[in-house]
Amino acid sequence: MPLPTFFDAFPSLDMPMGDDVVTTRVVRSDTALAVFFHIHKDLDLPPHSHKGQWGTVIEGAIRLTMNGETRTYTPGESYEIPSGVEHAAFVPAGTIVFDVFEEPDRYPLRG
Repeated sequence: MPLPTFFDAFPSLDMPMGDDVVTTRVVRSDTALAVFFHIHKDLDLPPHSHKGQWGTVIEGAIRLTMNGETRTYTPGESYEIPSGVEHAAFVPAGTIVFDVFEEPDRYPLRG
């Protein structure tokens, strides 16, 4: 499912991986960062932690490991990662997720 074309006008993030791996469209406020992630190549995120995160799968899947348990989320399913909890994720190519981060500056905006 492609995202609406008006999303193309939203800012993107300056991510540590290239646009060939992931593209982003962002809405940011003073208190949160909302991001549409479109994964183009398999993405394996090592264990890490940060403030709270909530997300939902739009297309594809995300395999999330948290508190010693691994669960795969599919379209329409949501997940919550509490602040400070270490987690890792595998996100296959073709996946689109919408994540909201408690930290408005979790990632810098591009440009």
